[in-house]
Amino acid sequence: MTLSWANRITILRILLIAPFVSCMLQINDPELGERIRHLIRYSAVAIFFLMAVSDGIDGYLARKNGEATRLGAFLDPTADKLLITSASLLLASHHAGVAGFILPPTVVVLIIGKDLLIFIGFLIIYFLTGKVRVVPVFAGKASTALQLSMVAAILIAPEVSSVFHGWVYFVRALWWSAAGAAVLATLVYIRAGSKFIEQYEQHNGH
Repeated sequence: MTLSWANRITILRILLIAPFVSCMLQINDPELGERIRHLIRYSAVAIFFLMAVSDGIDGYLARKNGEATRLGAFLDPTADKLLITSASLLLASHHAGVAGFILPPTVVVLIIGKDLLIFIGFLIIYFLTGKVRVVPVFAGKASTALQLSMVAAILIAPEVSSVFHGWVYFVRALWWSAAGAAVLATLVYIRAGSKFIEQYEQHNGH
């Protein structure tokens, strides 16, 4: 089976997570000079924005060229979850986080907890119905968009906050909004999954 361009871009996005993580793990390395650390952080920012932009491009190509596939429906959210999970864990760490903008553990737990619960729900639906169900909802897309925006805002915080001192308050509002959206999206997915299971049982009960 030949991969569509949309799926190729999605796979590339997944592969770029490795150099992004590698850069983030070095941005506070005391053995590196300040200039080198800045260059590494700028590289991490560039890789992240490339992944964020490609997230929109692969979806656009899939819709425009009629290349939406089950593989793409699985890979696209997987790429987002891998990126956001790794970025959240790194930004909550004093070793790899941005000084003055360390992500609170509560936010990380809520964001990663959402994906964990959704994955468990995915498995429950599969075991109960034998069907693979990947249906994105608006709340989930909004949650992902907020999380990507949160990561981007933290990564560029040192430069922006030196010009706009209120940036720290904006970033804090953004990360709590992302956490709240994660909770809301989880509830929406749980409701949708429960409804699907009920409909499946009613249909197969007759």
